[in-house]
Amino acid sequence: MAHKAIIAGSSGLIGSILLDILLQEPFYDEVLILVRKELPIKHYKLSQFVVDFDRLDAYKEHLTGHALFCCLGTTKAKTPDKTVYRAIDHDYPLQLAQLAHQNGVKQYHLVSSIGANAASSTFYLKTKGETENDLQKVGTPALYIYRPSFLTGDRQEKRAMEKIISYLYIIINPLLFGGLKKYKSIPATTVAKAMYKQSMQNTKGLFIYESDQIKQLS
Repeated sequence: MAHKAIIAGSSGLIGSILLDILLQEPFYDEVLILVRKELPIKHYKLSQFVVDFDRLDAYKEHLTGHALFCCLGTTKAKTPDKTVYRAIDHDYPLQLAQLAHQNGVKQYHLVSSIGANAASSTFYLKTKGETENDLQKVGTPALYIYRPSFLTGDRQEKRAMEKIISYLYIIINPLLFGGLKKYKSIPATTVAKAMYKQSMQNTKGLFIYESDQIKQLS
């Protein structure tokens, strides 16, 4: 059976790795990526669609297939305006889910964050939690939510602070066990592999994976 995947956020740390996996593995014979500007990648399975994320309704007809992977995200430093930040972390993922559901897409996979909670006093975690809650109201047959801890990997954008934190986690990780295991850092590759593997499952319902559980899936 032919399968089509859609990725939003394919230029980010997790999204770029996931794209590479989907292009290499035989389960998907078509991969559509939604991008702000075309990526320098060519592959016989790959289609790129340059979109204005503020006008997603205009591209509804293209949001068809087996699974939609949402790896959209930003940072406070890159997007200091909270309205714009919320649009990227909440509005776009939610609208994509709604449009995909209307077109019969069976699965929706969201990269969220450890600590996501709509009742949080932290804007970042509150927004992530509200996104998770609102996605559950869409009605997608299978909704997968991944809550990774601090991500490690080769980022295109070099961030000095994240490099420092990565070194700190080398020291901290061995001290996190029991109920604290989920706070250990996690390779972006591990998250991407877990998303791919779960997308091959023929299951329905809501699936939320904390960071330590994601490691077990991959």
